[in-house]
Amino acid sequence: MADELLKRFCPRLDFDSYEDFYEHYRCVVPEQFNFAFDVVDAWAALQPDKLALLWTDDTGTIKRYTFADLKRLSDKAANALLALGITKGTVVMLILKQRPEVWVLMTALMKIGAVCIPGTYQLTEKDIAYRCRSAEVALLITIADPPLLANIQTIMPTCPNLRHCAVVASPADLVMPPFIDMCAAIDRAAPEFEPPCAVKTSDPMLIYFSSGTTGMPKMVRHNFSFPLGHIVTAKYWQCVEDNGVHLTQSDSGWAKFAWGKLYGQWLCGAAVGVYDTEKFTPQGIIAAVQRLKPVSFCAPATIFRFLIKEDLSAYDFSFIKHTTVAGEPLSPEVFYRIKEMTGLEIREGFGQSESSVLVAVFKWLPVKPGSMGKPAPLYDVELLDETDSVCDDGLSGMLSITAADRAPPGLFTDYWKDEALTKAVWYGGIYRSGDMAWRDAEGYYWFVGRNDDVIKCSGYRIGPFEVESALMEHPAVLECAVTAAPDPLRGSVVKATVVLARGFSGSDSLKRELQNHVKRVTAPYKYPRIIVFVDELPKTASGKIQRSLIRAQDTGQISP
Repeated sequence: MADELLKRFCPRLDFDSYEDFYEHYRCVVPEQFNFAFDVVDAWAALQPDKLALLWTDDTGTIKRYTFADLKRLSDKAANALLALGITKGTVVMLILKQRPEVWVLMTALMKIGAVCIPGTYQLTEKDIAYRCRSAEVALLITIADPPLLANIQTIMPTCPNLRHCAVVASPADLVMPPFIDMCAAIDRAAPEFEPPCAVKTSDPMLIYFSSGTTGMPKMVRHNFSFPLGHIVTAKYWQCVEDNGVHLTQSDSGWAKFAWGKLYGQWLCGAAVGVYDTEKFTPQGIIAAVQRLKPVSFCAPATIFRFLIKEDLSAYDFSFIKHTTVAGEPLSPEVFYRIKEMTGLEIREGFGQSESSVLVAVFKWLPVKPGSMGKPAPLYDVELLDETDSVCDDGLSGMLSITAADRAPPGLFTDYWKDEALTKAVWYGGIYRSGDMAWRDAEGYYWFVGRNDDVIKCSGYRIGPFEVESALMEHPAVLECAVTAAPDPLRGSVVKATVVLARGFSGSDSLKRELQNHVKRVTAPYKYPRIIVFVDELPKTASGKIQRSLIRAQDTGQISP
């Protein structure tokens, strides 16, 4: 049944090899495509009892939602939003963790043609104000978290476009003005929804604020074709299965949520697994996986780094057929440890808030641990040097996408309200991602780092990931970040900021041991001349390591 739905957009779905896939995969983008009607409501009509959402939390509670449930609730939610003055093009921000209402409200916003901005619950008062003002947010819907509500109430007077703030609350929560009880509003709303106006595929649908590893976050804008780009993400990389459960562990405010918890999965007929945790722990995610029993599982590298420090032999993971990772590169050491402990081979994928999966270890490809795989067929990927010339194999270049005639589905339309920034990265029919990589003789791509993260030391160019991968092979290292530190003689030297695993303590002898370890497993000139032990690494709200903050501290731009 899923293939019948997909064939409306992809004339051919089965391929004999990666080469066949890359050469012949096509995606037909209709002039009027709306994921809410053409996928969610379509499934509700075809198979109303088909499982759409399987939800659990730290208490072990499990909730099930069918596509018929999602259609009914999203129709009511759309009417509730219309009553609040939300219309086509209105910008609405959601800070809802992984409450079931995320899926209801995102679907409802698509039905109206409103623009959704997902936000993580880790946003500070300053973050929320910046987003609301920059994007002219008219409605903010959040969870019933007292500190978060206090921050929102503080910033409301400074955000002139913010007309309403609403709360998704439990029956036990008392929602007080100026907040609106969103659940009550949905309950009261009429069940029949009639779209007030037509929505075109080219209309704006979604805005992600970039991770902000450098500078202020950018507004990455996608139109209604974005979900179609994720057919490749879900079907050919994550390998989700019709009627199977797929679990991507991600807060709803991260771009990874769009990759793994909504668009491609429902297009392919899979149910979305949800673990709505208050605080990540390795034991919590293991227990949730045992309850949800996903057929396919995807997580950021950080989760896998923590999992290899646990005793996984006590658990059954045989129900998982496919495992993937994205968000940050996975070091070979973590790959081998997970395979040794569970038998699972983790397939890496690479992309951005600006895209669907760009490069991946697709299902036909042998895994090369540490490599992010080969390009997706939707994208004409090249590695370009400083003069925009194509790099030879073995040479690092900026990963770039040629999109001269029309951006493929999955690629962003622009950085909203920042034409200069858009033109700085997207000109001459080429989008320059800012990420550096190199390609080997077999066509596999290997991540080097963000352009700003590459270290220049004594004439050498050193990618932080290769040094981090070497350090991760040592049992003392739980996490690490490699950056350039200023040096009067060499200009810059390699610095490693290290979080130690349980049972290890920082010492000069351990520093020397780690330095010698790196010299043994990679080129000796890449070893970290400076090693600092810390309790935790600075990270963005999406969990990515902020190497820029470490560099700023070392150069005195900010205080440690």
